[in-house]
Amino acid sequence: MKELTSGQVRQMYLDFFEQHGHKIMPSASLVPVEDPTLLWINSGVATMKKYFDGSVVPENPRMTSSQKSIRTNDIENVGRTARHHTLFEMLGNFSVGDYFKTEAVHWAWELLTGADWFAFDPEKLYITVYPEDTDAKKEWLDAGVAADHIVEADDNFWDIGQGPSGPDSEIFYDRGQAMNNVPEDDSENYPGGENERYLEIWNIVFSQFNHTPEGTYEPLPHKNIDTGMGLERVVSVFQHAKTNFETDLFLPIIRMTEQFSAGKTYNENDVDDISFKIIADHVRAVTFAIGDGALPSNEGRGYVIRRLIRRAILNGKKLGINEAFLYKLVPVVGEIMKSHYPEVVEQSDYIAGVIHSEEDRFNVTLDTGLSLLNDTIAATKAAGKDALAGADAFKLFDTYGFPVELTTEYASDEGLAVDQDGFKAEMEKQRERARSARSSAKSMGVQRALLTDIKSASTYVGYTDLTVTGAKLLDIIVNEKLVDEAKEADHSAEVIFDQTPFYAEMGGQVADTGRVVDANGNTVAEVTDVIHAPNGQNLHTVKVTGTLKKNAAYTLQVDAARHSKVEKNHTATHLLDQSLRNVLGEHTAQAGSLVEPNYLRFDFTHFGQVTADDLKKVEQMVNDQIFAEIPVTTVETDIESAKKMGAIAMFSEKYGKLVRVVSVGDFNTEFCGGDHVKNTNEIGLFKIVSETGVGAGVRRIEAVTAGDAFNFLNNEEHLLTQTAALVKAPQVKEVPHKIEALQADVKRLENEQQALQAKIAAQQAADAFTNVEEINGMKVIAEAVKVAGMGNLRQLADDWKQSNASDVLVLATAVDGKANLLVAMAPEQVKAGRKAGDLIKAIAPAINGGGGGRPDMAQAGGKNPAGIDDALKQAKAWLAEK
Repeated sequence: MKELTSGQVRQMYLDFFEQHGHKIMPSASLVPVEDPTLLWINSGVATMKKYFDGSVVPENPRMTSSQKSIRTNDIENVGRTARHHTLFEMLGNFSVGDYFKTEAVHWAWELLTGADWFAFDPEKLYITVYPEDTDAKKEWLDAGVAADHIVEADDNFWDIGQGPSGPDSEIFYDRGQAMNNVPEDDSENYPGGENERYLEIWNIVFSQFNHTPEGTYEPLPHKNIDTGMGLERVVSVFQHAKTNFETDLFLPIIRMTEQFSAGKTYNENDVDDISFKIIADHVRAVTFAIGDGALPSNEGRGYVIRRLIRRAILNGKKLGINEAFLYKLVPVVGEIMKSHYPEVVEQSDYIAGVIHSEEDRFNVTLDTGLSLLNDTIAATKAAGKDALAGADAFKLFDTYGFPVELTTEYASDEGLAVDQDGFKAEMEKQRERARSARSSAKSMGVQRALLTDIKSASTYVGYTDLTVTGAKLLDIIVNEKLVDEAKEADHSAEVIFDQTPFYAEMGGQVADTGRVVDANGNTVAEVTDVIHAPNGQNLHTVKVTGTLKKNAAYTLQVDAARHSKVEKNHTATHLLDQSLRNVLGEHTAQAGSLVEPNYLRFDFTHFGQVTADDLKKVEQMVNDQIFAEIPVTTVETDIESAKKMGAIAMFSEKYGKLVRVVSVGDFNTEFCGGDHVKNTNEIGLFKIVSETGVGAGVRRIEAVTAGDAFNFLNNEEHLLTQTAALVKAPQVKEVPHKIEALQADVKRLENEQQALQAKIAAQQAADAFTNVEEINGMKVIAEAVKVAGMGNLRQLADDWKQSNASDVLVLATAVDGKANLLVAMAPEQVKAGRKAGDLIKAIAPAINGGGGGRPDMAQAGGKNPAGIDDALKQAKAWLAEK
């Protein structure tokens, strides 16, 4: 067998299909673009959905890619099996309505067995087919597969619900019985069975049906091919590796980790091997995820990254690594993957910085988590139980990042089990919350064959003209049917003209609106929306107010005032994007945008808060470009020339052979198909309205321009004038000084109030500390006092410590409809096993509250002041029993 590196295997696959007319598609970002159904890009086909569902017709119906993907549904299995990964690469070839089973099967066999390609021994390959798919079986036989190497399997049918579906063929490589984990006569010892001998390396889906909402399977108007070959798996075959981890994709990471560990090496024992594998897998995943703009947080993608980092850190501790080390592995990942992903090396310092910061953060959390775990174990043993509650194990997992196996290990050392069923129940609740939070949008749409088949040529002329006369109406769609005429009775229709000034919504810019006028000057339709049809035409949604006839000529009029406001906001978005890069750093990248007539919204990746000072710098930089009256120019060129110009690409998969590049002087150059002003002075003014965080490592700025910015500032001035009147400032400029004076007065009054409260507390203490009871051999003070709140109760407790007035202090107060309780214990009582925290938990329910604290002092708050007397009685009863 050939000896190939992972880079050679990847390139050979792509080269093979390129020679068969496929376009090599770049690996898309792991963060899905305009797809709310996915948390991560999780397969090669995930980036092809728009082609398979017919919403976009590809430039070339044959495509191939090596797509980085993340799946997190079974993180717990990573490291424990030979081939589970969070990050993996999926090699794929795709046909959208072009070739089908014959070519897909014959090319697959040629790639796998051809001497110039993979050159696998045909005797080592087995194929599974769907029993009813006789066509596929015939093609495999014709390709040269031996009949006894074809296995029929009932589960060989790819179906994810509504949308494209169809039978599939899985290809298995026979690694020999020596690599198996079941006996030779075991019922699972066959291609497709649960065994390690037959390794699935490729799946070819023959997408030929629409799974309808009614549950039926209708033939697709355009049949597709979708395949997936796991790079890690096929590389393990070439490199004779027992698992994926003994390949050049993982071993360099493992070897570097060995250097950080306390003398531990890989392949010495199963326990340590699992930790090495987890670290290697997880650092690959977080490196690529952060490189694509995701950042650690407590929700969504950020939660996944945080969990992976923490799981890797904990496994590092198992290997004796007690300092930050993951960030040092980032350059190793970059070196392994640089042939196909050079951006990882380019971003290495930034990615390492984010991971290092997260490692430091977790090391602080880790101590707290271990303390809680020890307390939970102690409490469980004290209660006479033999297992930690599932809810406690889940809290450790969810809040502190402790994998349940680590909690189980710690508990086992103390002779305790963990309620695994309870933990799984809590985990399922969390997953259900995640599923409910996910968009209910379809994962893949059903092909809309009518639009796919419309090939009419249509040209957008809105860059130069907002009114077009003599536009020929080519196609009219009413109720999903092509018609020759649409009347007012039809109410709405979709139409395509041979030329149009109406912009179709794209790249965050909203669609134009306007009118369709007939030869007599009558408005016969109002354009309410415009989108791109699958073959690229601008598809207008119109409200019919007269009569529209196919092949007739019309005048198309864009709402010019609305369009002008959109142009201003769109160009301002480019200025904002560049200013953020200049002020915050080059790591900042666009994560989404919306350009409306009255405001703009810009989402961008950034690790941490944006300071008020930085925000001010950004706003000033944008306005500086506006006031400098810089010409805005556009040019259409090929993508490589555009990149040489320094153009910033937002989402590369949207661009074809020719791209439109918009430049604002030397300040900013970007790929953009939207509409823009001719000179920055047309924007007039730029004002940031708000800046907030909207997700994992994603910030959002909303801003206004021109007249909307003027109105915003006018309103702000009006509010300031009102404030001046309220604080009796003769001029607006004196408002800050007036407010400072008012704040000083407030501070003085607060100090006077605190002094009075201290006097009252002292008097209360004098009164309370005289009422000492004898309970169970202890001196006890249990009193309700009238003070301002918990702060004063703590002050009384401090005075009590100095006075040695009793062994136990229980105080209560009611303020503004709320109740506060405080318990303090003398050191001798704590040594005797009487803890303030235990007592506060026992009496807090009386005030409908809860609390806790240290053994010597604890406090609680509640919403039932009427229960204070009962709480004090319960405290005395509790002490009497102790």
